[in-house]
Amino acid sequence: MMMLWGDLNAWLGLRLEPKDLSFSQISLRGIIVFIASLIMIRLGSKRALAQKTAFDAVLIVVLASVLARAVNGSASFFPTLGASFVIVLLHRFLAFVANRWHPLGILVKGEPHVILRDGRVDRAAMRRNHISDRDFEEDMRLSAETEDKSKLKIARVERCGDISFIKKEE
Repeated sequence: MMMLWGDLNAWLGLRLEPKDLSFSQISLRGIIVFIASLIMIRLGSKRALAQKTAFDAVLIVVLASVLARAVNGSASFFPTLGASFVIVLLHRFLAFVANRWHPLGILVKGEPHVILRDGRVDRAAMRRNHISDRDFEEDMRLSAETEDKSKLKIARVERCGDISFIKKEE
């Protein structure tokens, strides 16, 4: 067992400074991190990859940052992998609790905001959500397939940041 650990130590360069890691050591670290990342994402949820909310995007950014440290050797390899699993499980746990307790869901995922009702734009809501007239018009053309606000019943900035439109019945 000690011999296997010694070989693993050499293959991964576990006791080396980042500047002393070889191409093959960094490559092997990258392969292991890639496989571990796939396992983590499978343990987590598919929605995190879709980056539906800031909550999901934060997981991807933090996970990428932490795992990069394992590949480049700026942090201990196995503890960094372990911490990454903990981060993914924390995300999954918070998503589970937020699904069952709405106040936490609002805290970690946000809530939608109405920016248009019956063809009338709510300028204050647009300002709070940092949406310009041009942004709104672009989304209206692309998503609602109209340029006429009076044809819209409601428009919301969803929790993910997308604008959804419901047209008036004709």
